[in-house]
Amino acid sequence: MRQKPVFTGNEELAGRWLEVTRQIIQGSVTQLYLSMRYLDLALGALTCCPDTSFEGIGTDGVRLVTNPHLLADLYERDSRLVNRVYLHSVIHCLLRHPFKKTGEDPVLWELACNITCESIIDSMNHRCIRTGISRTRMDWYETLHWKNKVLTAERVCRQLKEMELSPAVTALLQAEFNIDDHSLWPGNDPDADPPMLQTLQDKWQDISEKTGTNMETFSSEQASGAGSLLEEMKAQNRERMDYREFLKRFAVWHEEIKADPDTFDYVFYTYGLSLYGNLPLIEPQEQREVKKIQEFVIVIDVSMSTSGELVQNFLDQTWQVLAKEDSYSEKTNIRIISCDERVRSDIRITNREEMEKALKNFTLEGGGGTDFRPAFEYVDELILKGELTGLKGLIYFTDGRGTYPAKPPRYDTAFVFMEEDYTDVEVPPWAIRLVVEKEDLEETSESDEVFH
Repeated sequence: MRQKPVFTGNEELAGRWLEVTRQIIQGSVTQLYLSMRYLDLALGALTCCPDTSFEGIGTDGVRLVTNPHLLADLYERDSRLVNRVYLHSVIHCLLRHPFKKTGEDPVLWELACNITCESIIDSMNHRCIRTGISRTRMDWYETLHWKNKVLTAERVCRQLKEMELSPAVTALLQAEFNIDDHSLWPGNDPDADPPMLQTLQDKWQDISEKTGTNMETFSSEQASGAGSLLEEMKAQNRERMDYREFLKRFAVWHEEIKADPDTFDYVFYTYGLSLYGNLPLIEPQEQREVKKIQEFVIVIDVSMSTSGELVQNFLDQTWQVLAKEDSYSEKTNIRIISCDERVRSDIRITNREEMEKALKNFTLEGGGGTDFRPAFEYVDELILKGELTGLKGLIYFTDGRGTYPAKPPRYDTAFVFMEEDYTDVEVPPWAIRLVVEKEDLEETSESDEVFH
């Protein structure tokens, strides 16, 4: 971690500035705490560190390093500006921005982090931080929210990349949203110690999770003015799951008529050929035990609240995972069912050609309300008819706002949400809730095997 000298020069003057800085910061923390008691752990987690050699205000996850002259100037202009920059740095830490690697485009990444923090602060209804919101900010918030219900730095950064911003627009956004100095961020330091970095991440994740719990329970009434902070923290705190690993849940062991290279012994084979000419002493087994997907159901919510683009993307990317060699059995029985308040269609997939045809011709037919029960009742009927004999599980792609079955089904069930369209919803305790990102669904390289 980078270290900075605190003060050089006149010690009496340095002591005076040190005291002024601490008083300003302490006053700011007090104001924020009185308005946002749900942030008590986070507000007290940073140590004030005045530094005349530092040109801005920033944090490394442990300290809030600030130039005393800059801080005094902000305070003289408006004490709310100090409150905002302090809260801005705290939110960075709650969302773990300082501890993440910047990636291939550090400028856009840091800009996205700043936009995310400022959007949260601007959504809060607390007098101690409330200032006017410029037209530029309002326009950009509207643009970003058009695609993302909940803004995260990752989503904003991805969207900014897709926009291919000109240098002039990038500079405009930096001038509007870049509030603090990120040079102390451990994620920006190539020499940062990985264990130390992980320790800081774990510390702030723990603070973030406790803060979220506090906002939902003891401080729920006061947290009504917290704007989008809780949703942002939930999005960051959700456990991520590799989509390929998730699909392995639906794989089962069975025997397949195919040579098993693991049982092939080249020593005996070549010895027999050398001894008898054309008679190997051992042949590989003609059957092998493999774990592959044989039977599962995909249900697509085709109600009015579900985006057709997201549905198509989900099916396309799921197929890219399944289409890998050895990913599923030759006797695969996959059902793609579309449902809103009733079952609209049922497509049976038994091979690659049928899957590719289904993807090309799939259309959203429905547009009614969302009711999950008809799909489960329909699948139960297929099981009774013998059309599904070894169902391992069911994936339900939806926005989650609907009527769930009262009783759990006999097979594993997962409700899958795309991150871009996700806001936190409750699912029954017997179901799996999986939130996937585009990156989770990206096709693996040709050398990868999805299922071993």
